Formats: sequence, structure tokens, C-alpha cells
Amino acid sequence: MAGAETIAVRPSRHVRRAPVGASPGTLIADPSARQSALNLTLISPDACEFINNASLDDVAAACEKWPLIWLDCVGLADIALIEEIGNIFSLHTLALEDVVNTGQRPKADFFDDHAFFVLSMIDDAKSGRYEQISFFFGENFVVTFQEREGDPFEPVRQRIRISNPSRLRHRKADYLAYALIDAVVDSYFPIVDATGDKVDAIEDELLAAPRKQHISQLHGLRRATNLLKRTLWPLRDALTTLIRSDAAFISAETKVYFNDTLDHSIRLAETVESQRETMIGLIEMQLSLSQSRTNEIIGVLTIVSAIFIPLTFLAGIWGMNFDPTISPWNMPELLWPYGYPVALGFMALVAISLVLFFRWRKWL
Repeated sequence: MAGAETIAVRPSRHVRRAPVGASPGTLIADPSARQSALNLTLISPDACEFINNASLDDVAAACEKWPLIWLDCVGLADIALIEEIGNIFSLHTLALEDVVNTGQRPKADFFDDHAFFVLSMIDDAKSGRYEQISFFFGENFVVTFQEREGDPFEPVRQRIRISNPSRLRHRKADYLAYALIDAVVDSYFPIVDATGDKVDAIEDELLAAPRKQHISQLHGLRRATNLLKRTLWPLRDALTTLIRSDAAFISAETKVYFNDTLDHSIRLAETVESQRETMIGLIEMQLSLSQSRTNEIIGVLTIVSAIFIPLTFLAGIWGMNFDPTISPWNMPELLWPYGYPVALGFMALVAISLVLFFRWRKWL
């Protein structure tokens, strides 16, 4: 899982689907999918074992010996492997189709002896890359499917490794599924908190000295926040479906823990919505400040122009080519010994009078 950087890249909105007319449950790999690898975690109250790069034979053998199995499939390129996993754990083909057709909306589906839960996580905050994680869990197994390497599950693995007592060792698959789902949900908090810090910093800069780049930064953050909102709001509904289910393999005690995860998702969704509203307000404030600054500049230029209009008029009159020697009415002031300083003084008096008038009217 990536660090707590804000997201600034427009993510793809296209969701892969099976070809039109394909049979329901048809599995078609994405050409860009990573090669599949299996990581097997075997759990009992007294022991645990981790097998990296496990084979299907390891999985089949573990099903007969261990009371709780967590199979993590990283990479979705090997359709035959995914189908075989489905056969081993009797996973529904429609759910497996949703596994390989990434970009699904967060949801929870229930079948006879297992549940299917899908959600997204941010595995690269800098590039804005999301990854779909799919969960299957029943009475004694949890199967997870990831698009690529990297996940927030390491704290869960550490909890499994620790010595007794350990809830993850003594409880059934529903509690393990809760721990894994809760880890994904909690991985959003650093991303959301970092986005909030960035918004606060931009707000402070905007109030101190607005700059053009603030608009582009806010638009990038708002785009990322919109994507977070589209991911987190349906997650609440999916978790609510888990809590309200009457499946025999989900205990009432585990539903209490799922309810805590639901609270986390609601808090994330509300925080993201608040950040989004703040960003919209900052964008509007930036536009208002820019417009206000433009109006101030235009006002100053208008006042300067208003001061120079009468001065230009006077200069134009005294600049006309009349000869006062021909007629006493042809600008006799041109022959005054103090005509030039008197003209400048009169023009200065006009300018000062206009400035005082504008200040009196509070236009300056």
C-alpha cells in the first residue's frame, strides 16, 4: 500500500466487461493483468503456517488438515488457476466473473455457503491508481484476489503470527474476513488526512496571497475527492448488507466488529464530502478574489483616466495653433509672461480637486 500522498491524476473510468452475448460467469482475463501467484496462510488455535508461491496441491491438502485457511491470489492473469480455486472452494461463477472484471462497485453478495465482498483500495496515491480486492469467505476459509502486489494486510499477518491468545487463531473465517476488510478501509485514513492537510495549506496560501496555480491544484484535488466519494459511499451499503445478513457463517459477535468498520467508512465518507465542499468553496473564493482584484485594477485605471481627461482637454486647447498677434481673441494668455506656470498650476489644481472629490465620494 502506498503512503499518504494526495492524488492528482485523472483515473480511468472504464470498467472491463465480458463481451456482449457471453455466457454468464465467463472469465476473460485483462491483457494487462499480472501473472497470478498464490500465498497460503494456514491457521489453527495452536499454530500457523505461511506458504508463499503455493500450488493448488498445497491448497487442496491444507483444506483437509487445517481448520482455517486464507488463500491470497495476487494477479488475475491465470484464468485456469482462478477457475480451479473456484472449484476447490465451490465459489460462484458470477462472483468469479466480477473478480476478473475489475472496477466493480463495492458490494456484498451471498450464496449458499459463502459470501462475496468486493471493494477498492488506493495502492498508489501519487498516481491515483486504485486496485480492486475481492473477498470470499465461508465457514472455514477466506479467499482474496488482488490485481497486483502490495496490500494493507501485513498487520493482520503479524497478528496471526503472534503467540496465543489470538482472536484470529481462535475464531472462524468471518472474523478473519472482518480483519482484512477493516485493514483496507483503515488504509484510506492516511490518504484522506493528507488530502485534508493539503486543502488546509492551500486555504492558508489563498488567503495570504492568491496565485493562479491554486485553481489547478484545487481542481486536481476535487477530482480525486470525487473518486474517493464514489468509492466510499457504496462501501457503506455493502458493509450494511454484511451486518444485516442472516448467513449462518457470520456470527452475531463478528457483526459487531463489522459495525465498527461501517462506522469507519461513514466517517471517511463524511470527511471526504466535507473536504469536497471546502474545495468547492475555495475555488469560488479564488474566482471571487481574482474578480475583485480585477475590479480594483479597473477602478484605479478608471480614476486615473478620469483625472487625466480634463487635463488632456486643457492641454489640447492650449496646444491649438492660434496666433495672438492677429487677434486679441486668439489665446492672449500665450503672451503672458507667467502663462506656462499658471497653466501648469491650474492643471494641478484640477487634478487635486478631482482626487479630493473621489476621496469624498469614497471611490478611492
